[in-house]
Amino acid sequence: MLDILIMLDSVAIIMLTLLQSGKSAGVSSAFTGGNGGLNLFKDMKERGPEKALSLATLIAGFLFFILVILKLIIK
Repeated sequence: MLDILIMLDSVAIIMLTLLQSGKSAGVSSAFTGGNGGLNLFKDMKERGPEKALSLATLIAGFLFFILVILKLIIK
């Protein structure tokens, strides 16, 4: 039963991550320092649906962590 919940949560995390919009100019700019240096979270305030998606992703990630720990304990 835990295996099925872990798989469903994994799919939910993937889908929620893909639904989120990009928050920086790109991964390469974070490493090369382009467009504002290394500040990845500069002026990034989430509102509305973006905030809901971010919160849902955080909850799904936390749930994944808890399910995996439970699986290791019960095993």
